[in-house]
Amino acid sequence: MYSKDGEDYFVVDAHIALWDARQENQRNVHGKQFIDCFYDYHRNLSPESEVWPYEEYLYQGGERLMRDVFGNGIVDHAIFQPARLGEFYHRGFGQTEEAFALAQEHPDKLTYNHWWDPRDGENGLDQLRADAERFGLKGVKLYTADWHGESRGWKLTDPMAYRYLEACRELGITNIHIHKGPTIRPLDRDAFDVADVDHAATDFTDLNFIVEHCGLPRLEDFCWIATQEPNVYAGLAVAIPFIHTRPRYFAQIMGELVYWLGEDRILFSSDYALWTPTWLVERFVDFQIPEDMAEYAALTTEVKKKVLGLNAAKLYDLPVPERLRLPDAAEPATGPRQPAAADLAMS
Repeated sequence: MYSKDGEDYFVVDAHIALWDARQENQRNVHGKQFIDCFYDYHRNLSPESEVWPYEEYLYQGGERLMRDVFGNGIVDHAIFQPARLGEFYHRGFGQTEEAFALAQEHPDKLTYNHWWDPRDGENGLDQLRADAERFGLKGVKLYTADWHGESRGWKLTDPMAYRYLEACRELGITNIHIHKGPTIRPLDRDAFDVADVDHAATDFTDLNFIVEHCGLPRLEDFCWIATQEPNVYAGLAVAIPFIHTRPRYFAQIMGELVYWLGEDRILFSSDYALWTPTWLVERFVDFQIPEDMAEYAALTTEVKKKVLGLNAAKLYDLPVPERLRLPDAAEPATGPRQPAAADLAMS
């Protein structure tokens, strides 16, 4: 739990990973391209004090993850969101067995989500059912730009993807996290397009679609979809580090998200080990929309508490001390949330 100026914040890091990008696990040049791209994001968006040496960045292991994420007591719970990337890494990028073992060792602090890929066909459906039982899945992380043989991506609207979403509904896997937005070398930009979320969210209203990275750089597309689909959420992974390098850009992102989605559908994520959560939480609590960006309402303490943990805790039924809970906002289910704050700069 994080405390500042007499306020307590229950913190859930909704997107972390335990990866292995060491040379011995790289299947080909694309494995190196992928982790090098990650490292460039890490190095270029982090304060100098938070930049790791490249070799440390390739693999952290469970002991270091626990220290980095929970060591100072700020983060209350974190959720693994693994990526397979089997075409680039011998044992995959996200380390399933190591992460799951860590979650079993610390069930009060860690939730393990898994992945599926519709291109695995019927065998993959059988594996999803087995994984749901073994891991006790409440959520999955989907990577629509992942390569699979000759294929360089898939869509949520593919017929087989619908079979997997129907299986999620059947198995009680209600939280569908999807990487949508920033491309990563060598993956293709168009395969991360956010457009297919609209169709799937309409057809599966009993599933929650958490769009990681809030569709950046297609923020406007994402907001216009999410505002009309009450089961679409914004994950701040990759977006929130701009609080350091481009604070006005981050203010625009938060202003648009709160305006279009409301305060109950935005989730904090460090994207560990891309970044560590402590400095992001500290900066976010201190952050405010600049006064000259008057078209956006100020970020209240209540909004920050919901974004930092209460919204994710609700999706995953995590226990929150009663004194820290907040009611849902009295907002419409669809459409802009803050009409009184709109276009103030024009008045």
